[in-house]
Amino acid sequence: MQKSVIQKLKQALIDNGNLESHENDMVVLAVSISDRRHRASVKFYRDKAFNTVWTTVANDLNTAPKNSWVRIDLVQAVQKLRRSIFETKLAKVPKMNYWRYGVSFDADFKHALLEMEINGQNFFKPDKDFVVGEPPAKSWADYHQIENYLRERESNPTIDISGAQNVWIFTTAAIFSDGQKIRPLAVDGFLTAGIRTITNKRKEIKKVIEDGEAYLINQLDKDGKFIYGYFPARQRVLSSYNILRHFSTIYALLETSQFSQHSESYRKAKLAIQWGIDASLVVIDNAAYVNDHGELKLGAQAMLILAICKYQEVTHDQIFLPTLKQLFKGVRSFWNSSTGFVHVLDVNLAPKGKFRTIYYDGEIVFALTRMYELDPSIQIEATISEMLDYMVKLDYGQYHDHWLAYAVNGALDLFPEARAYMALGAKNIFTHLNYIQKRKHASPTLLELINASQKMVYKVKKSGNDDLLAPYDVLKLSQLADQRASYEIQTGAWYAEIAMYLYHPQKFIGGFYARDDNFRTRIDDCEHFLSGLINYYNYTYRQA
Repeated sequence: MQKSVIQKLKQALIDNGNLESHENDMVVLAVSISDRRHRASVKFYRDKAFNTVWTTVANDLNTAPKNSWVRIDLVQAVQKLRRSIFETKLAKVPKMNYWRYGVSFDADFKHALLEMEINGQNFFKPDKDFVVGEPPAKSWADYHQIENYLRERESNPTIDISGAQNVWIFTTAAIFSDGQKIRPLAVDGFLTAGIRTITNKRKEIKKVIEDGEAYLINQLDKDGKFIYGYFPARQRVLSSYNILRHFSTIYALLETSQFSQHSESYRKAKLAIQWGIDASLVVIDNAAYVNDHGELKLGAQAMLILAICKYQEVTHDQIFLPTLKQLFKGVRSFWNSSTGFVHVLDVNLAPKGKFRTIYYDGEIVFALTRMYELDPSIQIEATISEMLDYMVKLDYGQYHDHWLAYAVNGALDLFPEARAYMALGAKNIFTHLNYIQKRKHASPTLLELINASQKMVYKVKKSGNDDLLAPYDVLKLSQLADQRASYEIQTGAWYAEIAMYLYHPQKFIGGFYARDDNFRTRIDDCEHFLSGLINYYNYTYRQA
């Protein structure tokens, strides 16, 4: 690493952090270096004076490759805890990987771990009965795994932390360099601490979207099937596959390619649609259905319709149009105007499940509105109206569903004076604003819900039905859109400053994660993040 860069790193650290010594009268720096292909190596440096410790750090940075990712953490606040208290504190953390402190097993930080070392290698494990998304996690420290790691990191075969009576937890102020640009990392915010701040939101969102497109393209094999996902902290590739999410991800990929104007990606999307059709489509009496492991699901039906509609919209290629019409014919098997939806059929078209998830209902209505937009000659208005009337009757606004928001917004193009649908969409979003405002998780579907609802509000106002919005805080909706867009990026995008602690960091850049599920990175995670960010960008900056 060049001396000029090292000097800039020093100055950035001084500008960003509090250089006062902690309670043991030491300055402690943790330096993480990754060549982008391998997990970052971490080394702690200790001395009584910052300049002294920096001299040692600078000498080591001299040997780092030019394009290395480098993160430097300066230890700030330190709290000594009895081990039993620490373990109790850890067990009370509500979700997996929500532990946000570094931990040292000695007062001199000889055996210390950064927060992302801990979370990036799954050192703190949830209780065996833990269900993702349902607190508490009741996490516990895997001391055996930690000891093995520290022995390797410190080249010390005698490390024994399992009997330590006390631990020291700490926070840091950090900077990050990709070899070209140096960024200070946030010190505030429960989930945003240690991650770059957004200084130019428009530019940042655009880059995240384009990187997301590249990531998804890289997940496609030569036949058109995605790598379904990873548990990066566990070095595990997901072996299962969900055809519904296959098609919904194609829809998002096409949105992304349209956004970036990368028409070369359309060929990949076409290949993926064809793979999904070949792998799952069954035709019975000229009606098409998506077969997912012996189940015909309404949601899968909807997602294939959406993928085909989007593909035809952006390419004008009508190769899948016959399939599209067969799929619509198949929709009728899932819908009865008197009894409502049947979510799952068996391969003989017999009802298998009346209800599977509330998402299916909004998904199919949204899909049908897109189908009508594409080809109004297909007689689907009556079906859409029947389905929405059913949702009004059963008060679907109570579910705060992003797919319902998409559905209502699309339906108002067909039924611009339908006050009942407007009221349904308004309740769906506006009675949920306080929850959204307090939500700490990235939750990308919330931005999707907001985006579609913003478009709906515009249509309500344009139609002269403003009275339906009078009970609600409409201005707060726009404020939350701005807040969530930045927050989702900071808490869900694989930035290098956190990806560097994974087993193969470079391959995750452009992807998105669910922190509370072992930093799970799945194609549908990417789908929801990208759709939300694209629609936010278009509405905010392009007024599309």
